[in-house]
Amino acid sequence: MRVFIELPTWLGDGVMSSAAIANIRANFKDAKLTFFGSAASTALFANLGDIIIDESKKSKFRLAYLYKLAKSQPKFDAFISFRSHLASKALAFFIHAPKSGVYRPINKSDHLVVDYLNFSSKALNIGILTNEMELSFTPQIYTRPTLGLNPGATYGSAKRWYPSYFAQVAMELADKFDILIFGGNGEIEICDEISHILTKSGISHINLCGKTSIKELASYIAGLGLFITNDSGPMHIAAAFKVPTVALFGPTNFTRTSPYNNPKARLAHLNLPCMPCMKRVCPLGSHECMKELKPALALELARQII
Repeated sequence: MRVFIELPTWLGDGVMSSAAIANIRANFKDAKLTFFGSAASTALFANLGDIIIDESKKSKFRLAYLYKLAKSQPKFDAFISFRSHLASKALAFFIHAPKSGVYRPINKSDHLVVDYLNFSSKALNIGILTNEMELSFTPQIYTRPTLGLNPGATYGSAKRWYPSYFAQVAMELADKFDILIFGGNGEIEICDEISHILTKSGISHINLCGKTSIKELASYIAGLGLFITNDSGPMHIAAAFKVPTVALFGPTNFTRTSPYNNPKARLAHLNLPCMPCMKRVCPLGSHECMKELKPALALELARQII
């Protein structure tokens, strides 16, 4: 059996689709899987099947690109897309598998992991044999308990806690942990700001911002003793490995995208009338949901799980 899987674009959504993918594998044990999606999301599943990086957005004729891609592939018995874009519907038509589904929310009040599971099981007419996120990366083994800081969030600035707040938490916990700073290439400035504050205060740390592959990032996060993070892809990686986590939420819906099924996670958030606005940039210009979310709360929650 051959299954074509179109992954979500964002890293975090890719991680959250891993439970549904594990369930597909449990139902179709001998299936050959082909993963199609962004470089970030496909990196999560590189050891589970064939990988095709989605370059269609770079093409002037996206549908023609997808048509040629579909026709260059062997026949598939099942097609599942965790995206709801028109292009995904076109790709499903071009692949023309006997079993096929393009993502539509089953219940928007459910966690996205659960929604992906329910959608895919219904689309492919399979049972739910597992509901756990699964990533097959090997956790880094550290010589001392290690604290990870993740100040980035690719979606937009509204989701980002302040670098000075991250630094303050790190300074308070520096006697108990070695410290690593994580971030992508677009987050070097904010990571460097944290690094500068810690250096000025004489706090030893390593800044890995922009220096890790997805595989390396996942390995580093999986071995952490504590993770302080915005709502982001790395937060969901930590959830998959049950890493003790303080997850900082402002404009996004934590009912939908909190660290899934992680008993060692704590959510730090306020309860403001404007929350969740789901905006990339604060529409009020005040960023109060993150500005008033003080380091003291994050520290209080961190001490509950270390």
